[in-house]
Amino acid sequence: MKNNLSTPRALVLSLAAAGVIGAVATGAYTSANAVASPSPAASAPTAAPQISMPDFSTITARHAPAVVNISVTGTTKTAGAEGPQGMDPNDPMYEFFRRFQGQGGPRGQQPQRETPVRGQGSGFIVSADGIILTNAHVVKDAKEVTVKLTDRREFRAKVLGSDTKTDVAVLKIDAKDLPTLSVGNTKDLKVGEWVLAIGSPFGFENTVTAGVVSAKGRTLPDDSYVPFIQTDVAVNPGNSGGPLINTRGEVVGINSQIYSRSGGYQGVSFAIPIEVAVNIKNQIVATGKASHGKLGIAVQEVNQAFADSFKLDKPEGALVSNIEKGGAGDQAGLKPGDVIRKVDGQPIVSSGDLPAVIGQTAPGTKVTLEVWRQGEKQMLTARLGESGEKATKVAKADDAATKGKLGLALRPLQPAEAREASVENGLLIEDTGGPSALAGVRAGDVLLAINGTPAKSIEQVREIAAKADKSVALLIQRGDSKIFVPVNVG
Repeated sequence: MKNNLSTPRALVLSLAAAGVIGAVATGAYTSANAVASPSPAASAPTAAPQISMPDFSTITARHAPAVVNISVTGTTKTAGAEGPQGMDPNDPMYEFFRRFQGQGGPRGQQPQRETPVRGQGSGFIVSADGIILTNAHVVKDAKEVTVKLTDRREFRAKVLGSDTKTDVAVLKIDAKDLPTLSVGNTKDLKVGEWVLAIGSPFGFENTVTAGVVSAKGRTLPDDSYVPFIQTDVAVNPGNSGGPLINTRGEVVGINSQIYSRSGGYQGVSFAIPIEVAVNIKNQIVATGKASHGKLGIAVQEVNQAFADSFKLDKPEGALVSNIEKGGAGDQAGLKPGDVIRKVDGQPIVSSGDLPAVIGQTAPGTKVTLEVWRQGEKQMLTARLGESGEKATKVAKADDAATKGKLGLALRPLQPAEAREASVENGLLIEDTGGPSALAGVRAGDVLLAINGTPAKSIEQVREIAAKADKSVALLIQRGDSKIFVPVNVG
């Protein structure tokens, strides 16, 4: 379960080993191997390495004044009272008041009313004249936004713009000479590096928590435009929009979400890389909105079965399963079965890397795609379109199961069936068995291609399957969706 975020966790260092010398003023401590001095005959012990901890108090004192608390008020629509003025529906006068005094329609269909709602979050100042970054979900549907500084001053904030695709919003308050956070670089951020979060979890203002970077470039199912920074910094509701700060006092991310089964922090939190946030901020300040590039394709993960089917050296890249007609990918010559491995020289390791790269590129930009097609590398050029409401979709396939024969009962499509499915070529799957059934192929699916080759005849499909060493990749159409399914045949 993924929740919108925020809150940090206090760090406790326990020194329980015998012979540990207390921490010195610099924050370093030393561990000895024995309390008593060794005898002359004994060999000298190896000196224990000196370990230094970041001085979180210094970082906090310097940079916390640039972190703000955000309070929002708005309204949400809720159903009206059960009866007129809260009357009991069993009251003899209930229907009279309901019908003739305009307090509701037919029973059970009470009109909706606006109910006040309040929320809290965090943010941080990036410009001395009052530009503030936070999460888009913090200020969503807000009618009034109040920013509170650490010196207890409060300002009414204007929402300059927000971008739901990256969950970044930009606020502006009427103030000058404000403290700011300097912007860091996530390219230099290392897994295992200490980071600090400051925010207002559960409304507790200016709360500090610390942890380490757990991973970089994480892609989440609903947030394909953002290569998240994963940390173990404690964040909870109210930390949303607050900064993630490195030990040099630079902001490297915006705390945005947590992964939780309970609704609270469970050791996994995610931050938006600061480069993504700054890119969105610059667009919003300049134009009032943010735009994203679009290829107009659906992609899915390349697992080992697909790598074997397409003769890839390793299971990396984004497998193209569907292409929007007339879109940037279609005009560039992309085809279902292509595996995109690089964009402008930047490697695409997982399928989620592609929408994250494309989404952060301006519409109209030309990009060079390195594509693996039919066992060969090809270079294509695409001019990106502009993303609408639907982001580049990352499709999911059922995992392939046991080995065996293909196990498909196929027949050619009738002309009427081909028109209904909007396909020119394909074979109708009448029944499945063995590995194809275990892989998730269903009767009624339309087989469009096998290992990237259009499925034009039953004999052709059997021939390709017979030559396959371990697995084949079937492109099927199910309803309006197209997806590759790996089937083990070896």
